[in-house]
Amino acid sequence: MTRKDITSSLLLLLTAAIWGFAFVAQKVGGAYVGSFTFNGIRFLIGSASLIPVILLLDRSRAKSEGAKSLSAADAAALRKKTLAIGIGAGLILCIAANLQQVGISGIAGLPGTTAGKAGFITALYVVLVPVCGIFMRQRVGKNVWLGMVLAITGIYLLSVTEGFSIAFGDLIVLIGAFFWTAHILYIDKFVHDADPVKISALQFATAGVISLVIAVCTEPIVWEGILSAAPAILYGGVFSTGVAYTLQVVAQRDAKPALAAIILSMESVFSVIGGALLLNEQMTARGYLGCVLVFTALILAQVKFTKAKQVQ
Repeated sequence: MTRKDITSSLLLLLTAAIWGFAFVAQKVGGAYVGSFTFNGIRFLIGSASLIPVILLLDRSRAKSEGAKSLSAADAAALRKKTLAIGIGAGLILCIAANLQQVGISGIAGLPGTTAGKAGFITALYVVLVPVCGIFMRQRVGKNVWLGMVLAITGIYLLSVTEGFSIAFGDLIVLIGAFFWTAHILYIDKFVHDADPVKISALQFATAGVISLVIAVCTEPIVWEGILSAAPAILYGGVFSTGVAYTLQVVAQRDAKPALAAIILSMESVFSVIGGALLLNEQMTARGYLGCVLVFTALILAQVKFTKAKQVQ
């Protein structure tokens, strides 16, 4: 491996760790404020944290392009397209993130799931994305189908009790995984049509505003609760959003897509580590076996998926 390969891999691993420990922050923050309040504030903070990155990239791009800059009409058209893409992504993100937060925190007396289990259940998008690629005329290899079988088995062991019932929090996070899949497919379709960092800032702003509107209508918003949840909200907004996203963009310039996906899937492992170290969360042997099967499925789903060819 070259020095660039090692550096990019380490940055991706750091990104995965930040995202994994974000599940702990969500669990902690959810104890003080409602799910929509938590997401509303953290997404707006996350959007604001990307503004310096956008300004820096725009300045750098302006210097490198020089006379090649867009005309006023083209620039206006690009801004309109970026706004539309960002709002669309934000709507899907809002649903996915709030399902995840409700699943972690619980609602109306219904218990939430643990940070560790939420990390592994959410990570199912790694398997679901290539499977959904069938509808976009992509070939799906045997490795993906094997990964799907292992993932379903793992989720069963992780979430379904011996009495064949699934906890409320696990079910909501599982439903959220399908919206995370839709979000990734949406971004993959439109990310090349506009600046990805600007799309991210807009989607975070959209998700934040919608979440806060819902929070005002459905949740008691208490200043003391927000202050108590402030460290968790700041972690989710600044580190999990602004810092981790920037690290991912920088690292993936030099990392192979398949390797990057595998390393980033480590966020599920870090969610369990964070839950155990900071929240004293524990699982049964059955639950840990489920985690192993899900993680194996995540790896299998990525090893050869990037080589899939379009159906003619």
